[in-house]
Amino acid sequence: MTSADTSATTGDDAPGDWRLRPLQSRPGFLIRRLHQIHVALFLEECASEGLTPVQYSVLTALDQMGQVEQVALSRAVGVDRTNVAEVIARLERRRFVRRRLSPDDGRKKLAVLTDLGRSVLKRVEQGAARAHERTLAALPEARREGFLDDLALLVESNNAISRSPVSG
Repeated sequence: MTSADTSATTGDDAPGDWRLRPLQSRPGFLIRRLHQIHVALFLEECASEGLTPVQYSVLTALDQMGQVEQVALSRAVGVDRTNVAEVIARLERRRFVRRRLSPDDGRKKLAVLTDLGRSVLKRVEQGAARAHERTLAALPEARREGFLDDLALLVESNNAISRSPVSG
């Protein structure tokens, strides 16, 4: 009798015991791999502009939100404040984003998308769309929206326990 057989007969393992599943079939592994694959596709499709997916998210959020405090931006894209500040600094060096101190509170920094940033975002949109399509390409068309709905449900229901919850 194997240890798996023993534990099954003694009731030590709960149904769906992940220890018994191959690593490659566990949700965390699959989600991490899909993320790696999507990043590779995004970088390939958007290589001409040299943007990362996180930089693209920040530019997109700024385009949608207008001038915004860096803390609110970090919450919108689900990236911690320190990392979003570093991303904004890199984007500012490329003149895609402009930062300034808040006139209402000198401790707060505001970020805004520049015209150059807006034009880069526009140039990247088709490549980003192709990366999204390629990420989902293996799924039959009829299952894609359901898959995205399921992903959104998982993210939303676990958002509060994230190190960088998304809000707004």
